[in-house]
Amino acid sequence: MRALLLHRDRDFDLQQRPPYNVTALIGDLGLEVVLEAMADGDEFVFNVSRKAIPAAMENDIDTILYRQDILKDCLRHPDVVRQLYDLAGEALQKKKKHWFGLFASHPSSILYDSIELMHLFVDMLRKLRDFAVQHAAGFESAGFTALFATLQQELSDAYLGEINRHLRQLKFPGGVFVSAQLGEGNEGTNYVIRKPQRNEAPWLARMMRKGPPSYTYRIAERDEAGARALGELRDRGINPVANALAQSVDHVVSFFTVLRTELAFYVGCLNLYEKLVKKGQPVCFPLPVPAGGGTEHFSGLYDVSLTLSTDSRVVGNSANADGKRLVIITGANQGGKTTFLRSIGSAQLMMQCGMFVGADAFGAEVCRALFTHYRHEEDPTMKSGKLDEELARMSEIVDHLVPGSLVLFNESFAATNEREGSEIASQIVRALLEKGVKVFFVTHLYAFAHGFLPRRTADALFLRAERQPDGTRTFRLTEGEPLETSYGEDVYRQVFEGAEATAP
Repeated sequence: MRALLLHRDRDFDLQQRPPYNVTALIGDLGLEVVLEAMADGDEFVFNVSRKAIPAAMENDIDTILYRQDILKDCLRHPDVVRQLYDLAGEALQKKKKHWFGLFASHPSSILYDSIELMHLFVDMLRKLRDFAVQHAAGFESAGFTALFATLQQELSDAYLGEINRHLRQLKFPGGVFVSAQLGEGNEGTNYVIRKPQRNEAPWLARMMRKGPPSYTYRIAERDEAGARALGELRDRGINPVANALAQSVDHVVSFFTVLRTELAFYVGCLNLYEKLVKKGQPVCFPLPVPAGGGTEHFSGLYDVSLTLSTDSRVVGNSANADGKRLVIITGANQGGKTTFLRSIGSAQLMMQCGMFVGADAFGAEVCRALFTHYRHEEDPTMKSGKLDEELARMSEIVDHLVPGSLVLFNESFAATNEREGSEIASQIVRALLEKGVKVFFVTHLYAFAHGFLPRRTADALFLRAERQPDGTRTFRLTEGEPLETSYGEDVYRQVFEGAEATAP
């Protein structure tokens, strides 16, 4: 049996290697807040979500839509999904309490521990089957439908009863019946455990019947060496059975482990959904489009991490960047540009993970990789300058780039003068566009942004952070060409005039 709730044809691998830039993605996009909201105090949900979201770029459209349907089922039946998650966790918790296999070194002890644990799992499998019978009719997605159907078909009462009968036999109430042959040097070989034949003849006929000759060897009560040798013979006979049962236990443990792991992702989605809805923020299931289509449009898109960190609702943005490979964002300081960039990155990850997105509507092409190049604090060790550090990170990104990637730049290459920074940014962006990479670039480099104006009717879109005449920020972005000023005087007045006003 397989859960298959995150992929149609394979289990989710919790041990898979994350993208090389997972730390940068989580930090730059503010995903730590999102992950904590998904976990809601459950460390296991946190760990699964931290693996699943950064790995989203590996998913194709079929996987995305497959997960979306399952998540819609989860949103319709949140309590049922949480109960199923708890049921899988209960089975694994019982395994921890009763399984001593790590300390078992002899076939006899391995067999005993496996029998005890399999008895527990048979009860849990019956619970799981009954759960599926009770709730299957309410689920519509291919993933849950297949899972519940498998549980009902493969875990019938007859099958579970047969398992219990085998387990009773493996306790060998009448002793162990083992056959063997003599090998070289009269060493025992080909040990095979045998099932005793039942004699259906009446007891009187059995008493009168003359059987084949047999030989009996009895161990003296104080013969410890003989008892030890007899135990070794017994262990050789039951060793294949002990190994087979231990492997069966491992298979059942693996099923419950994968089931709990894959359900943990959806439980995290439920926790996040409930928090966003409670704050009055819209959510939608995005429309993924095949790579190369140039699709990128959204309405009411907001930064999920920001709304989880504040008490008020967050302003959303709308734009149509279909057919555009380059989006340049300029405008006033503290106008919401970085927040918008985070919303683009987190929405792309959430979409490709099969989740909902924080927006009224969102549609985008599937990207093969996602990179962030954000302005970082200066190196405290002073081993390199800020520009050197930015170029080194850019070089590392280029080493991992593939066509169809998405790169988010935030105030990159501004650690030098306007002319030099603009030239560096222009050459890098042109090279990326030529290689089929989509770029979102937040910048104050006017020469850089202005240099791409001729492409605005072809494959470039320009967005600008709004600023009211009195300096008020609306935190909305609208289409607009870059301006020569970013209104730094607003920040100057806010800091220095405010300080003068409050001075004694």
